[in-house]
Amino acid sequence: MKILGIVNQKGGVGKTTTAINLSAYLAAGGRKVLLVDMDAQGNASSGLGLRGVEEGLYQALLDPASAANYVQETSQPGLWLLPATPDLAGAGVELADQTYALKAVLKVLSGYDLVVIDAPPSLGPLTINVLAAADALIIPLQTEYYALEGLAGLTDTVERVRQALNPGLRILGVALTMFDGRTNLAQEVEQNVRGHFGELVFWSVIPRNVRLSEAPSFAKPIGAFAPMSAGAAAYKRLAEEVMQRVEKI
Repeated sequence: MKILGIVNQKGGVGKTTTAINLSAYLAAGGRKVLLVDMDAQGNASSGLGLRGVEEGLYQALLDPASAANYVQETSQPGLWLLPATPDLAGAGVELADQTYALKAVLKVLSGYDLVVIDAPPSLGPLTINVLAAADALIIPLQTEYYALEGLAGLTDTVERVRQALNPGLRILGVALTMFDGRTNLAQEVEQNVRGHFGELVFWSVIPRNVRLSEAPSFAKPIGAFAPMSAGAAAYKRLAEEVMQRVEKI
């Protein structure tokens, strides 16, 4: 079982969209996938049709042995979800000194090929739990002016976690999101990111796409909502790239 964290402390970069659609395409490729919603906002949960869930990841973190009780099947064959609940908002305080709480939960939930974790947009205790549990990280990066701001801080945090908590942690890749090929700015940002991170950047680029924005309101991944859209094609290619890299871990 490989554990992938979708991480960026900056909000609004397509992190949850990537978590949902990447998980769905990985499942469509024949893998048994568990998506863990670690964000108290619960957007990954609602984006897959699970709204108003009263029990989920928070209860599993308190009692890892009971974790399987909170896993929900989704409409996507091969994809399961451990949903977020509003209780997670206060879990950061409770988990401040429990760095391996999520790892304990995932140890109980064996039997999946892949676990994808949608981390919160911060570098607090919940995200540190994701870094401590993950085998590898995918960093969604919006192709806009401030894209690289804060990324240095994230990579520094990853290095500190690697040294102190999780020696095997690696960055699987950087995924460029919200790309608008009509603008010079987006192209310049892509060039700068590829120049700085080299082969770490996935070749698949996620475009700005109306269908991607609409899909969550219909509680469907893009492959089920608009399979012929540019957003669907991009996430399908990204899933293929991700699997190629995961197989080398």
